[in-house]
Amino acid sequence: MIDLSTNYLGLKLKNPLVPSASPLSRNIDTALRLEDAGAAALVMYSLFEEELRAEDAMMDRFLLHGSIGHGEADGFLPDHGGFRNSLDHYLAHLHLLKRRLEIPVVASLNGVTPSGWVELGRALQEAGADALELNVYHVAAEMLESGAAVEARYLSLLRELRSAVSLPIVMKLSPFFSSLPNFVKQLELAGASGVALFNRFYQPDIDLEKLCVVDRLHLSLPEEALLRIRWLSILHGRTHLTLAATGGVHSHEEALKLLLVGADVVHLASCLLEHGPARLTQILRDMERWMSEREYESAAQLKGSMSQKNLSDPAAMARASYLRVLDSFSPRPGEWS
Repeated sequence: MIDLSTNYLGLKLKNPLVPSASPLSRNIDTALRLEDAGAAALVMYSLFEEELRAEDAMMDRFLLHGSIGHGEADGFLPDHGGFRNSLDHYLAHLHLLKRRLEIPVVASLNGVTPSGWVELGRALQEAGADALELNVYHVAAEMLESGAAVEARYLSLLRELRSAVSLPIVMKLSPFFSSLPNFVKQLELAGASGVALFNRFYQPDIDLEKLCVVDRLHLSLPEEALLRIRWLSILHGRTHLTLAATGGVHSHEEALKLLLVGADVVHLASCLLEHGPARLTQILRDMERWMSEREYESAAQLKGSMSQKNLSDPAAMARASYLRVLDSFSPRPGEWS
């Protein structure tokens, strides 16, 4: 029997497969199916800062100040004492998940400013979250905003949360930092417990018929795992943080490659949205079959064995591979005719 157990943010998991933040966790029956399919933990759908701010503004405008200038309206306003906002629903759902599931549940926060995270972090901890994932979805589009200012934004949010909770905190990062290893070290010093590489920015598209900007959801592709493979390989053995891979995992092949370069856990979303919880079971079976055929006894034996630190040719994960790939292709005669 192969031991697939791994450590995630100080939590002992039965295997490395963890469904990431997605609509799947909104439904308790689906969450239970994911657990039955073999999920080792579950990251909840994200709680968005903008959503909470909009609800606070609405509450202030319509419930608290709705009678200004119209005193007779007081008797028609609803009693705001029974109003439940997104945070209330999120906390209730987190409590339900913790009550019904046996696997760890990670709460997910998505925001860009430090304001309010102390209270949110405390509320999520009190509701029973086993860890917190902080997804700072920030598009650095200001000409005068430096890279150092962008990093400072992440670090400020992390410190706000760290001051409020004792739970493990994992930072979900984009691939656009100028020096990712250095920034990961800063996050470690600021109190992070792990990093998840990488979040995916959903890109706006243009409708050529209507000449307008449109939003379209594009699920990940297996090729996206390659970016994660490179950076996890570089980071493994150089930080004490838990390393999570997220984006591009659709089969056991991507999952195994990410473990080989040093991932502690592998997050799944797009493949589960497309195929349902059964895909997770299939990936686990295929992983075990592959490992058995090659006489691996555990995930620990596999993990990091092909990271940059352990390769006989460390340049294979750096610039040398870029040069080799560029020189490897040449069109066959007649192909361009």
